[in-house]
Amino acid sequence: MGYIYIPINIKHTAQMLPYKTLIQVDRNAAIPLYIQICNAFISLITNATLQPAEPLPSTRHLAELIGVNRNTIKLAYEELISQGWTESIERKGVYVLSSLPILKQEKEENEISKTDKEEPFYWNKSLSQRALSKNFQKASLALDDGFPDVRLAPIDELMREYRSISRKFYGRSFLKYGDAKGSINLRQAIAHSLSTTRGLNAPVDDLLITKGSQMGIYLAAQLLLEPGDMIAVGVSNYTTADEIFRQRGAKLLRIPVDQYGMDADILEQQLKKTKIKALYIIPHHHSPTTVTLSMERRLKFLKLAKTYRFAIIEDDYDFDFHYTNKPFLPLASIDHNQNVIYLGSVTKTFAPALRIGFMTGPSNFIHAATALRELIDRQGDTALEEAFALLFEQGEMNRYYRKALKIYKQRRDTFCELLAQNFSNEITFKIPEGGLAVWAIFNPAIDLVQLSEQALQHGLYMDNGLFYKNEHFTTNGIRMGFASLDEKEMITAIAILKKIMP
Repeated sequence: MGYIYIPINIKHTAQMLPYKTLIQVDRNAAIPLYIQICNAFISLITNATLQPAEPLPSTRHLAELIGVNRNTIKLAYEELISQGWTESIERKGVYVLSSLPILKQEKEENEISKTDKEEPFYWNKSLSQRALSKNFQKASLALDDGFPDVRLAPIDELMREYRSISRKFYGRSFLKYGDAKGSINLRQAIAHSLSTTRGLNAPVDDLLITKGSQMGIYLAAQLLLEPGDMIAVGVSNYTTADEIFRQRGAKLLRIPVDQYGMDADILEQQLKKTKIKALYIIPHHHSPTTVTLSMERRLKFLKLAKTYRFAIIEDDYDFDFHYTNKPFLPLASIDHNQNVIYLGSVTKTFAPALRIGFMTGPSNFIHAATALRELIDRQGDTALEEAFALLFEQGEMNRYYRKALKIYKQRRDTFCELLAQNFSNEITFKIPEGGLAVWAIFNPAIDLVQLSEQALQHGLYMDNGLFYKNEHFTTNGIRMGFASLDEKEMITAIAILKKIMP
């Protein structure tokens, strides 16, 4: 296709634009040169450098300017015409399509005053300033929130089963859409595990596989709460759960937490004057304080739930690692009135990034939670769920838990000994009965934000304590995870902390 370029007298003609600078091509790129040129012109049109009815330079002139073959320019122009950005006018040349809307050229960033800056559309900005979770994949040495040591988990065995499933003829079916509740085999394995380890008889149809217990908290909040509803939570509490409830528009009724867990007597007093829709509790190794809810209080919460008709969200993410005595039975195991929505996690005790959790509760509620889950995430990774199911069936998960429990108990003891030896004046703590972290309360004179920044400069990640604070809880403390560190790493971490401690 040949084009004749005739300059016309408008605000700026094609010849006046510095095309040699505006259109840059990369000969090593996978994208053909003519497409690169086409895209460059589209950008000039959409940012209002070129306006409707303005001419493009002749193919010969542009080819000379940017150093490409003239046929390449012709192909680019043909592509622009076919996409509807330009039009060819006989005996004149190629012009920006005259029917395109006229766009205003944006001001340079430094020319825009603060009052001129406006959002391009209206949206809920409540989460726009929320700090996102830390990336522990890049941290070589970390006193984390209490995560498992992924080096101990049978990852090779899991991946072996994953690959085996994908190679078998029936494994291909797992790549199709499946049951939104999750793999039936994994649900059967979890149901069996819950029955044998926690005395919880959950029908397979009343189990929903989630992407971790946090998804379960979100689903429960969406179904239980309406804006303005009240939910009872601990004075100290898992901050993300608080944020999920607030995002739903709920109000938080703070109940004190002591060495026996959340205070059921104080909740009872509050219930005489305040209506709640739900209670959120972490029965084992409460976050952040690591305390375990007493059996007496568990029974009282169930009685109160039945009397006042509220739901209990039981977040039992940390059930598997209990060192001193056997863990208490979950509230869900002794709930005869079906007030409890029980949440648990597989990967919180295995490997955090593999996102497998579960939810169980009344049949209708689990059905609704599954329907809601479908709206935001059609289903989980069926092949991964099937691989986990095989590890349960083969006894590999039980062997892992027994091995990890022994190792983590030793690490807990070693870590607590190191803390006591090195920071008797700076850190107060109690040896946790279970879980993967120590709740460490620092001397009020120690600035944890400054301390964490100094630690990072020396190669050690540790929290700054801000995550655990809320409007009522201001303790100068952090969770110090010991499970993900071997003894050598612990000694190194403690040495860094001792070096920078004021």
